[in-house]
Amino acid sequence: MDTLQAIIIAIVEGITEFLPVSSTGHMIITQKLLGMESTDFVRMFTVNIQFGAILSVIVLYWKRFFQSFNFYLKLFVAFLPAAILGLLFNSFIESLLENVLVVAISLVLGGIILVFVDNWFKKPAENQEISYPKALKIGFFQVIAMIPGVSRSAATIIGGLTQKLNRKNAAEFSFFLAVPTMFAAAAFELFKAYESINVSNLKILLTGNIVAFIVAMLAIKGFIGYLTKHGFKIFGYYRIAIGLLIIVLLASGADLKIV
Repeated sequence: MDTLQAIIIAIVEGITEFLPVSSTGHMIITQKLLGMESTDFVRMFTVNIQFGAILSVIVLYWKRFFQSFNFYLKLFVAFLPAAILGLLFNSFIESLLENVLVVAISLVLGGIILVFVDNWFKKPAENQEISYPKALKIGFFQVIAMIPGVSRSAATIIGGLTQKLNRKNAAEFSFFLAVPTMFAAAAFELFKAYESINVSNLKILLTGNIVAFIVAMLAIKGFIGYLTKHGFKIFGYYRIAIGLLIIVLLASGADLKIV
């Protein structure tokens, strides 16, 4: 991996991490297009640059993120399902990370859901407080996002909508939940692959995190405003179009590399 490839992937991560389009899926596709070899460092890099993305949440929402101990307990409860099942099925999940077809199918199926989801949850509750049972249920939705191409953001926001949250509050809780979830995933991947880091690629890793941080801040600001006004439909159409394009290319035997 060179610096330019790192910057491209970090931009993709920053844009897609908090949008309901699957950051993991887009990074897998981007790696394929760039003709990148899936080395230990590359796999660690694509997970570790989430540090930059989650830092953007803390900076943007620092007044709300640093609040009561009760708030952190709710985040912990929501985090538990993904933490437990992620450890149990880690090997299987990693085996799917290089499968572009799995990503494409997930993009299409998730896109179909997003096209119609606005019609399913039209009456949010007056009380927007998130209880412990609600947090746990949202956490189980997050587990679905372990499948490459299934957006963590989309899964948890929809989980919030099922608990009668409005779009804005569901999206913001999804952002908050990303902090412990992505921190744990990034730290675990760093622990597994720390031997692959040297003086040369440490600079690449730091560059990726800085780029992901800046781009994610811009993406979050734009997404909240758009989602509140317009809903999910445009993201659904985008996912379907990208997923179908990849399926057609794979079926035709096309080489997805562009470099």
